[in-house]
Amino acid sequence: MILYLGRRLLGVIGVLLAIAAVTFVIFYVLPSDPAAAACGKACSDERLDAIRAHMGLDAPLWRQFADFVTGIFTGRTMGSGQYALRCEFPCLGYSYENSEAVWDLLVDRLPVSGSLAVGAAVLWLVLGLSAGVTSALRKDTLTDRALMISAVAAASLPVYFTSVLLIYGMIRLTGLLPYPQYVPFTSDPLSWASNLLLPWLALAVLYAAMYARQSRGSMIESMAEPYIRTARAKGLPRRTVVVKHGLRAGMTPILTIFGMDLGGLLAGAVITESLFGLPGIGRLFYGALTTGDQPVILGVTLLAATFIVVANLCVDLLYAVVDPRVRY
Repeated sequence: MILYLGRRLLGVIGVLLAIAAVTFVIFYVLPSDPAAAACGKACSDERLDAIRAHMGLDAPLWRQFADFVTGIFTGRTMGSGQYALRCEFPCLGYSYENSEAVWDLLVDRLPVSGSLAVGAAVLWLVLGLSAGVTSALRKDTLTDRALMISAVAAASLPVYFTSVLLIYGMIRLTGLLPYPQYVPFTSDPLSWASNLLLPWLALAVLYAAMYARQSRGSMIESMAEPYIRTARAKGLPRRTVVVKHGLRAGMTPILTIFGMDLGGLLAGAVITESLFGLPGIGRLFYGALTTGDQPVILGVTLLAATFIVVANLCVDLLYAVVDPRVRY
């Protein structure tokens, strides 16, 4: 297991380096010039060259990339002379728009996106697995058909449509919930949950529908295995047969998609955060895209890639816990 984990960690580093390199190349071939945007319209050539040197844009592409990678681990000094600026570890550069450290921007927005992702994940797992298992145990009955029709309908609704319906119905029409404003969990847990309930529901409706269909198929397949018949023949309680033997064996594909979904949401849900006005990483990324803020875009891209590859690594390790056959 230690050797396997070591190989996977090396693979994670390689993937992140490849993503950073591709992102660098993409922005290098784009026609936009961040130095010219920062300098303004009435900008002399001397001033433009000074700004480009301060941003490190006058160096070759390979040098810019090497400075960026080493800066993540050791920090780096940007510019020279009286305009030199020290970027401490972990250095992801400074935003071209507001000159703030990219790492500080990510750390400031991460609790919002993390709260949104984790809360929605708990909801869609509970709702999706409950619906899927119930449907599988009542296969070809009216309950099964009703649950699957509801799942298909929910999966067909885009998240922005569901969000608008929830805002209109729960806030403007009935006033049951306040318009979401992020409140730190440590300040007021109840207010934190009430303000995030609608965004959680908007995401959970879509994901729970997909998990319901996936878990139904996995449960039907696992409940038809010979070891399930053996467990029933031994007189084990129905709950033990369903949960310990059926659901546990059917969790492998669920874990796979859960790792991808949760890793992606931790890096920000752009549409959901924008519609509900949540200052998360998704809104930060969208704003950086509209202004061409390369350091922020690169920082968010690396953060998203890190979450996804780490989530996949955790899922692979959990396979051995869920299914003992994986250990061999």
